[in-house]
Amino acid sequence: MTLEPTQALLESLYWITLSAVIVSSASAVLKAGLKHFDLFGVFMIAVVTGLGGGSLRDMLLDREVFWIRDQMFFFASLASALTIFILARLTRIGPKFFLIPDAAGLATFAIAGTVVSLMHDIPWMVASFMGVMTGTMGGIFRDVLCNEYPVVFHSPLYATLSWLGSILFIGLVYIKLDITTSAIIAGSLIFAGRLIALRYNISLPRFRFKN
Repeated sequence: MTLEPTQALLESLYWITLSAVIVSSASAVLKAGLKHFDLFGVFMIAVVTGLGGGSLRDMLLDREVFWIRDQMFFFASLASALTIFILARLTRIGPKFFLIPDAAGLATFAIAGTVVSLMHDIPWMVASFMGVMTGTMGGIFRDVLCNEYPVVFHSPLYATLSWLGSILFIGLVYIKLDITTSAIIAGSLIFAGRLIALRYNISLPRFRFKN
């Protein structure tokens, strides 16, 4: 299954990716704020989070890294970081609020990663996993740099929802539904599912040794 890189598709991909960078960078700032990093440290965490997953995807697909080709994504990450840095000093923000933009970043990057992979004629199952990797790796980099256990490995339904949403997107495109509509439906379900999982602590069974 291959997506033809039409002008409309490329424009949709651009705005999805830009949105993903902005919200992911915002989540990074809120997470880094819990560690009381200075402004430079906040910028570093934001850039790694906002651009890391897509960078790894592009390197594996042997394509030019998206933010090196178009530095607007880099500027968007910095602008998002600076905006949240200032707002956090003026407004009281709860310690777990970062999970909301993190969920938005998960959803948007998962769809963007899947679209890019399908444009490169990657088999659909691998393309769906590339969506998962694009959506989760930035958060993993963020948590490791913040010296914390990555959220993806223990938080309620994180990568699972990303994978299901990516497969749903592929299925909707396969039945000839408009790509933008497919992206909105699948991305919205990832985002909403993640928030519901957080609210009701829904998770997969954990590995345990038998006593």
